[in-house]
Amino acid sequence: MPAFAARDLAPKLTALITAGMICLSTTPLLAADEDAAPKGAAVTVLKAAKSCFANIVEVSGTIIPREETQVRPERMGLKVTEVMVDAGDSVSAGQVMAKLSPPEGGSISVQAPVAGVISASTASVGAMASAKGEALFSIIARGEFDLVGMVPTRDIQKLQVNQTARIKVIGAGEVDGKVRRLSTTVEPNSQLAQVFVGVTTNRRLLVNSSGRAQIKTGQSCGVAVPLTAILYGSAGTVVQVVRRARVETRRVETGLMAAGQVEITSGLQEGDIVVARAGALLREGDPVRAVTASADAK
Repeated sequence: MPAFAARDLAPKLTALITAGMICLSTTPLLAADEDAAPKGAAVTVLKAAKSCFANIVEVSGTIIPREETQVRPERMGLKVTEVMVDAGDSVSAGQVMAKLSPPEGGSISVQAPVAGVISASTASVGAMASAKGEALFSIIARGEFDLVGMVPTRDIQKLQVNQTARIKVIGAGEVDGKVRRLSTTVEPNSQLAQVFVGVTTNRRLLVNSSGRAQIKTGQSCGVAVPLTAILYGSAGTVVQVVRRARVETRRVETGLMAAGQVEITSGLQEGDIVVARAGALLREGDPVRAVTASADAK
């Protein structure tokens, strides 16, 4: 019986030994495949690149006439007999705007002392006019306007006369402008200073309409990343950089901002691989698989 059992077990033992050898030979291959497989979460990254930012000072304010001339007759007791112009009309210097009659008869012409736009008129046929009464006409000299606004003290230091501006006026769209005058004093309670920005346009502007000027005071060029790549927290301002397939947290200093991009003044170099959308789920040293952002995704 024992000899018979050994003969029966021999084929089975051979099969088991062969299977074990196959398993041993394939185990290193499986381990190698596991080591080659990427680890960590996939994150979208981009390279920190150089960009230029315009240093802009914004001035919000009101459109007012730069110079307004009041027109009255030179003598008393005159009656308006004819009115040739009305508010909103443009007039040239010397143009007759109305005619008046004195008590003794005859006619006196009222002429525009300057060219410009009539902003207001009280002249009406039959009304009385005098040198000390209400002005018959108010003329915005040469049709020139200013945007008058207030800016913080830190911004007034950046402004200079003749700096160009782009002004958005409610009801009139965008117009060009230039810094014309800067206040030499600061309002003590608000610590704001007054700025006069001359408006350059042929469009008809409404007095007291609101406007906002953007004045370019300089330009700064440096490394930039999207706003989404920045985290703000108790540790300060940071970005997450991928280096050797792991996350590194970098503390940075930021500068100007425009069109969703933020200037990095320190803490980052051009070419650094940055997580495009930084998040609290990523920690220092976490393994990640970097996926480069497409041009459309930036």
